[in-house]
Amino acid sequence: MTDELARVQAEIEAARQAQREAEARLAALQDSERLAEQQASASEETTEPDEAPVEERGSGGPLDAAAVAEIRSGYAFAEAALEMGALVNGEADPETQIRIPLQMVNRHGLIAGATGTGKTKTLQVLTEQLSAAGVPVFAADIKGDLSGIATPGASSDKLLARTSGIGQAWTPRAAPVEYFALGGIGHGVPVRATVLDFGPTLLSKVLGLNDTQESSLGLIFAYADQAKLPLVDLKDLRELLLHLTGDAGKEELRQLGGISSQTAGVILRELTAFSAQGADVFFGEPQMDTREFLRVTPDGRGVVSLLEVPGVADQPALFSTFLMWLLADLFEDLPEVGDIDKPKLVFFFDEAHLLFKDASKDFLAAIVQTVRLIRSKGVGIFFVTQTPKDVPGEVLAQLGSRVQHQLRAHTPDAEKALRATVRTYPKSAYDLEQVLTGLGIGEAIVTVMNERGAPTPVAWTRLRAPEGSMDPTPETEIERTVTASALLPKYGEAVDRESAYEMLQARLQAAERAEQDAASRAAAAEEAGRLEADAKRNRSTRSSTSATGGNVITDFLGSRSGQAMIRDVVRGIFGNWRR
Repeated sequence: MTDELARVQAEIEAARQAQREAEARLAALQDSERLAEQQASASEETTEPDEAPVEERGSGGPLDAAAVAEIRSGYAFAEAALEMGALVNGEADPETQIRIPLQMVNRHGLIAGATGTGKTKTLQVLTEQLSAAGVPVFAADIKGDLSGIATPGASSDKLLARTSGIGQAWTPRAAPVEYFALGGIGHGVPVRATVLDFGPTLLSKVLGLNDTQESSLGLIFAYADQAKLPLVDLKDLRELLLHLTGDAGKEELRQLGGISSQTAGVILRELTAFSAQGADVFFGEPQMDTREFLRVTPDGRGVVSLLEVPGVADQPALFSTFLMWLLADLFEDLPEVGDIDKPKLVFFFDEAHLLFKDASKDFLAAIVQTVRLIRSKGVGIFFVTQTPKDVPGEVLAQLGSRVQHQLRAHTPDAEKALRATVRTYPKSAYDLEQVLTGLGIGEAIVTVMNERGAPTPVAWTRLRAPEGSMDPTPETEIERTVTASALLPKYGEAVDRESAYEMLQARLQAAERAEQDAASRAAAAEEAGRLEADAKRNRSTRSSTSATGGNVITDFLGSRSGQAMIRDVVRGIFGNWRR
């Protein structure tokens, strides 16, 4: 049944390809007829043979008229679309616009290219249009450049010359922005997560644990849940590990099974080092409700949530893993919506190579599953990185749109990566190895998923300019926006409620008190024994001296009143004195 299905799908795709080729040939014939008519008209009006129409002279690009017509037809979508830019064929062709269908944005995508080739501006262009279309956006602002989206752009002759050359009617415009910061480090509403919600798989990635240690951490999380010890922040998990590796918890650790004290000790050391780097502020309460990133303004524009991360530049694993937690949490919270006209949220994952570096199999499996299934929740993900090889093949296979900026091949490894990248593109009229290394700033090779779910023709594209500022928004303006945020009262201050740390500390203190009480009882018993022995000796002495009249002290101790006093002293020592 599977082979039959594959055969039918192949036949359908072949039929679609034949249709596209027929449409391209038809368009080429129509262009040829128009060209012939124009040539005939021109020959009648003038005797100068060099006055040929622009189409006849050509643009000097690598594509012939048929290829241009195929691209123009391939991006002529009937439904709403994001405008990427204009086809480049020697010069920009404003009549051939390159676009992404809005309904296909949740099929995910990749924005790649070397440093300084314009990836951030491409991200900004897409973000602005998504917001204008009523789609909320979440993006990490690694260098602070993306914050300019909150400020209208500044016009210039150079800018207008570029935008008019690609058919863009440029207008300065700002987007509604909400600023966030991991743990409140930087300018933004603090984003925190509890250790329990973060989970052992993601935490293992942050701590750099191997597969065995990751499995052991999972058992420790299970034990905490069974023992009703809430893991809210890092000190909760640290205290639990101290308990399990100490004398009081050795038996509990043994009962967990499969966890050696050495493994638990390694996890504890890694956790302590991680905490010493200042990571405690990222974990705790109130935990951010990821549905806050799905907001739309009263006028229908999607809110752009920018995560400011300059303070965690030295903790790349934490940054990338925290973003993965956001996606996983969204996946858990959002309902299934299937295919919809536009996404409910688009998530831009900048510096994506940090996410996949040194990732375990379980971690990669979690990413692949999230990327594959979150589409049905209405969420689109765009990975932003330097080269496609930074993203595992299983993830790349799930990405429907690709925007590839310039690649550099100055080393043997880079040249190998370039050839591997070229092989992943559909067949085209371009020499992609040459084109990809020769792209200008703000140009990219684009192919997306059309409305039928098929890839569009590969198009060398000069990308649109952002309508927001290309410079960062001033810090004072960012601070003003954060201070005025309706989310700050809810998430601004950390809350430290009773959790595993406090509970285990209470157990420890109770055990110490019990030990002290036991020692006190032993000391009291010893003192009582000594007094009783003294009393016996005194009675013997009294008996032996009774013949000579005895003495006052021994007589008193041997009397009924003296015995009552001794009992009262013993009761006081044992803590049984009645008040």
